[in-house]
Amino acid sequence: MVNVVDLMRLQDVSEHPHGLPASDFDGIFTPDKPIIFAYHGYPSLIHRLAYRRTNQEGLHVRGYKEEGTTTTPFDMAMLNRIDRFQLAIDAVDRVPGLAEKHSLLRQNLQDRRMHAREYTRTHGEDPEEIRNWVLNA
Repeated sequence: MVNVVDLMRLQDVSEHPHGLPASDFDGIFTPDKPIIFAYHGYPSLIHRLAYRRTNQEGLHVRGYKEEGTTTTPFDMAMLNRIDRFQLAIDAVDRVPGLAEKHSLLRQNLQDRRMHAREYTRTHGEDPEEIRNWVLNA
């Protein structure tokens, strides 16, 4: 898990003063492993900023797709495929070996995702376990 606060870090240092040298970028994101990048804006921006980096085929950006209408916060995340269930499904699907080992987990995540969607459609709010979720640190 990498939290990118300054998007200009995705560029090379030769392109922007905040950019990262290639070796640092590859050390963080790896040159050959799947990268699932959840972004609150348009995915194309992330692709444009990182277009010269290694591992373009491994970079999968989830972000705003201008789909849906006024709805609940979690439902909007689901419409844009950046909800917690979809991101975990992406990891299972993209990390070699996980799909075979964790097909039941993947199905459980998909079922929970659909349950949340149905609940929102029926009750007009996100399910309680999503609305009142708290990180237990």
